Amino acid sequence: MKLAVVGTGYVGLVSGVCLAAKGHDVTCVDINPAIVDRLNRAEPTIYEEGLPELLKEVRDSGRFRATTQITEALDGSDLVLIAVGTPSENGVIDLKYIRQVAGEIGAYIKTAGRHISVVVKSTVVPGTTDTVVREEIEAASGFKHPAFGLGMNPEFLREGEAIEDFAEPDRIVLGNEDPETLARLEELYAPWSVDKVRVNTRTAEMIKYANNALLATQISAVNEIANLAAALGGIDVLDVVGGVHLDKRWNPILEAGARAKPQILTYLVPGCGFGGSCFPKDVQALRSQGEQNGLPMRMMNAVLDVNDAQPSQVLDIVERDLPDLSGKRVLVLGLAFKPGTDDVRESASLKIVDQLVAKGADVVAHDPIAVDHFKKAVGPAGEQVRYVEDWEAEVASAQVVIVATKWPDYAVLTSQDLSGKLLFDARRMFPPAQVGGAQYLSIGRRIA
Repeated sequence: MKLAVVGTGYVGLVSGVCLAAKGHDVTCVDINPAIVDRLNRAEPTIYEEGLPELLKEVRDSGRFRATTQITEALDGSDLVLIAVGTPSENGVIDLKYIRQVAGEIGAYIKTAGRHISVVVKSTVVPGTTDTVVREEIEAASGFKHPAFGLGMNPEFLREGEAIEDFAEPDRIVLGNEDPETLARLEELYAPWSVDKVRVNTRTAEMIKYANNALLATQISAVNEIANLAAALGGIDVLDVVGGVHLDKRWNPILEAGARAKPQILTYLVPGCGFGGSCFPKDVQALRSQGEQNGLPMRMMNAVLDVNDAQPSQVLDIVERDLPDLSGKRVLVLGLAFKPGTDDVRESASLKIVDQLVAKGADVVAHDPIAVDHFKKAVGPAGEQVRYVEDWEAEVASAQVVIVATKWPDYAVLTSQDLSGKLLFDARRMFPPAQVGGAQYLSIGRRIA
């Protein structure tokens, strides 16, 4: 199938490249000529494991190209995926890019002389595709749906593992408002033999939000339990969740007593909060939509409140043992919101660093790939931070070491001389016994 993908961020570029790898003919659209030039040279504009090799493969095969001209991409395409950004403004989703692209597609449809299916891939609140997108296309084209097709095909990609997630999905949601669009979505995803959920576009939109909201709820719930465990003392919350993880409803027992160990259990491990481009924004948008419809959304408020306060647990716990951080050297390891990505949006490290600087600490920071993005995002506090490439050389002079992102690079920390230092393991990367010599601190643990 020949298709257009509008937007070349995490969702658009990964989707376009992976669909091309399955044999489709894909043209990606971006308004930035520099991005288009780089993509046409097979140079990824985002960091994602496996993307450079796959992009080169599909570019060399002729199945992938990029352009700044949406009309060029739409020529000959029966289906277009909208994968532009949906930023949040005070917790409310901003649809200006969705509206703009829908209008441009509508203008093309006006003279195209054929049926084209417009499928939203971006995360949008329920009711967007069949109202906002439809209305923009109708206004620009002069046609009424179903003279053109409407669909919604949400993504479930984890940053850092997006290529794998697209190549081996656990389900594909085919949201549609007309039979022609459903048929095209079926053709698009014919190479995948997985569960396919065929629903209307509002349901498809809600599936994505419900998925992320429930995962975020698990994280905030276990973090609140961890905070209580630390306040009570004499409890390591990892022992608690270890017992919870053995509940067969979470972790089914297989033959011969083996356990399934599903990935859902990774969302039941305490830490310093969730971040990234999806969970915070999506929970905020769902809360806002509920409130606009007269629902107080108490659970979503609680999830966000717990997560917003969670990074502060790091300094609160450190200050119990080191009340005055002024002038103390603190080495922060990890600035991205999770390993495997250079994305720092809503990263806990933004708040941790800001609070450390406010306390007068001498902050040294490291991340394998996210430093440049962090510098842009952290604000004025970042000017007082020293960023280093050789973090191991900084351990000796640090009085406090904070592991804020679970990068594999930091596994060698256990071989360092940590005598007399505070080690705050915000992601529970190390068993306490492995960091002999250091005073081990973490979320949800106060044994002494």
